Amino acid sequence: MTTLERRATISIASVFGFRMLGLFMVLPVIAIATGDYPDFTPLMLGVVLGAYGLTQAILQIPLGLLSDNIGRKPVIMGGLVVFILGSFVAAIADTMFGLMLGRALQGMGAIASTLMAMVTDYTAEQNRSKAMAMIGGSIGFSFILAMMLGPLVTGVFGLSGIFWLTAVLGFLGILVVQLVIPKTSKTNFNRESMADLQDISALLKDPTLQRLNVGVFALHFALMAVFIGVPSILANEVGVTGSDLPWVYLGLLGGGFFLMLPMMIMSEKFAMQKSAFLVAVMVMALSAFCLTFGRTSLITLTLLLLFFAAFNLLEASLPSWLSKACPVGNRGTAMGVYSTCQFLGAFAGGLIGGWSMQKYGLNGVFGSVACMLLVWWVFALGLQSPRPLKTLVLAVGDIEHQEFLKIISNVVGVEDILLVDGEHLAYVQVDRLVVDMNSLQPYLNR
Repeated sequence: MTTLERRATISIASVFGFRMLGLFMVLPVIAIATGDYPDFTPLMLGVVLGAYGLTQAILQIPLGLLSDNIGRKPVIMGGLVVFILGSFVAAIADTMFGLMLGRALQGMGAIASTLMAMVTDYTAEQNRSKAMAMIGGSIGFSFILAMMLGPLVTGVFGLSGIFWLTAVLGFLGILVVQLVIPKTSKTNFNRESMADLQDISALLKDPTLQRLNVGVFALHFALMAVFIGVPSILANEVGVTGSDLPWVYLGLLGGGFFLMLPMMIMSEKFAMQKSAFLVAVMVMALSAFCLTFGRTSLITLTLLLLFFAAFNLLEASLPSWLSKACPVGNRGTAMGVYSTCQFLGAFAGGLIGGWSMQKYGLNGVFGSVACMLLVWWVFALGLQSPRPLKTLVLAVGDIEHQEFLKIISNVVGVEDILLVDGEHLAYVQVDRLVVDMNSLQPYLNR
């Protein structure tokens, strides 16, 4: 990576991390901390947890399109301001309805797809996977840290303390955007990072993308629904409360991360991504299913450890698989659809998890999660293993389009070519294991 790429990636990853840390901190505590609110019900708890997902899903693609037209930074700054306002509303709320409004307002700062597009703008293709890995790492670290900080902050300052801290994190994000993200005219808005409504219909019909979108919906459905029940299980059945709670979450999530690593490494090394993927989905489903039966402290903690280990693997695998499966020139649109499905899953998980808790208790929550994951497993059977594809941006120059297509299509390893009217660029998808880069070198857009 160049110095510019590294600085841009680290700063964007920190903005991601600040936002997600604020959003995640409520998960381990909100089910317990709101129990004495006057309008508390399990269903309302689920709506509060999932409210941000609904507004994120609605605004993800529109704000991405807006950033293509007015620039990334104005949209990101506006989203962070709205995120802070939502945190203020939630911090002063003393009812579930007020918390719901605050969480929904937080979600209206839907800048995830815009931040991902900014990464694409700042980084070259050959460094983009490293950049995405750094961002994924920041989100994963934020998740683990949030599970520890949530109980600690709540114990000292109450639930409102989490939302005041979230507002501070949003303000830190604004400082990073203003002071740290490079100010340069060299960023490249190109089709790979831009959303296009005209492409959405075709992408929704793509069988591989369908399965990946269903997958991220089910994964975040499961995560949000599980946190309807996990806090009360740990407090009431396992007996974990107070100062012990952060360390239990660290053990579950950190241990899950280290359990996931060997399987991920082996699946990449031996090209067994699909097998590892299906095993992880089934492990999550069986863990949730077994949690509906007689739970003891040891069994519950073991099942939760397996659940989070599989979750970590799938959370890391899905976006990587998506980037390899995207049709040439449509990564920005595909990521927008993917993010929308992810946040819809979070909303649906909160809603259905809360309803199941109210109607059938804890067994209903874990039963609904198990059913959703089993449906996903069946749907995922049709996935094709990811191919080692990447997209190059080539300069067309003064060559006629038909002549350029004829030249490039005959190069070994070229899979697909997209030429856009009005641009002197071509987006070329290649198999990175066999592509003849020497033949493409004269056309590489630098």
